[in-house]
Amino acid sequence: MVTLRCGGSLNTAKRRQGIMNSTKSQMEPEGAVYKTLLESTKAIPWKIDWASKQFTYIGPQIQELLGWTPESWMTVNDWADRMHPEDREAVVTFCVAQSQAGVDHEADYRALTRDGGYVWIRDVVHVVRKDGEVESLVGFMFDISERKRIEEEVQRLQHELEALSFRDGLTDVSNRRMFDQVMEREWFSAYRSSQPLSLILLDIDFFKQFNDHYGHLAGDECLKRVANLLDGAASRPRDFVARYGGEEFVLVLPETEADAAAVVAERCRELILGDMIPHEYSEVGPYLSISLGVSTITPTDRDSMTHFISTADQALSRAKQGGRNRASV
Repeated sequence: MVTLRCGGSLNTAKRRQGIMNSTKSQMEPEGAVYKTLLESTKAIPWKIDWASKQFTYIGPQIQELLGWTPESWMTVNDWADRMHPEDREAVVTFCVAQSQAGVDHEADYRALTRDGGYVWIRDVVHVVRKDGEVESLVGFMFDISERKRIEEEVQRLQHELEALSFRDGLTDVSNRRMFDQVMEREWFSAYRSSQPLSLILLDIDFFKQFNDHYGHLAGDECLKRVANLLDGAASRPRDFVARYGGEEFVLVLPETEADAAAVVAERCRELILGDMIPHEYSEVGPYLSISLGVSTITPTDRDSMTHFISTADQALSRAKQGGRNRASV
């Protein structure tokens, strides 16, 4: 019984060995198997001889992705020439330096397609050394166009959110947070250049009565109209308008003398009054009006930005005390 079992096991082993030998004889050479595996992936394998700077291999997937045949990739010049001009110098310089140093590296760039478009590529490069010298470069090209599209969309949304964080949600002019940043920037710019800086702080006259009588929706529309008119009054590129809070607005006027700031303030007052927004409960007149405080300074070491802003606020108080619908300095 034991002999039969052993004989059966021996016969089974022989049959299995025969199958393995038959299978092995039918298999491709090992290098061909690896090549088949590489060419069945989406990643595009390639190899460059370092001494001649010539491609010794590039996967056929390159033609499907970029339209260029594998045979057309002869030297590293073909790789560099088929790169977006804005990316070429930085990427080539980086890759050559890393390769010469024998350091594995990665590079992202836009590759030119045969029909004139561009595809975002990530090259992952391994430096092969022999006897301490660079012998060849081997690597993979990956299509990262979708990843780049998502990254750019995320970046766009981040910028959009950042912009929104500096805008007043109701009036769409800049908000107090943005004013603080702009004011600090222009203050130090005026200090460095010894140029005058003017500030106009204004308030809508009897706005509480406007809201109480016409309702908050009408009040919101009123604020939007006022903001739009003020934005038009600040005509130079660096002139800045923001909603300071509630019914208060502020204008920052870089490199503006006191007389010129007074002209801008009067223009603002006339624009609001000329829009003839009805205000039956105003103690000034039948239409909406504003009061303005104007302050100008050429900052020195002895001056304070906070104090400067307070002088504009004090001027606004004087305009109100003087009867409103006017500008005061």
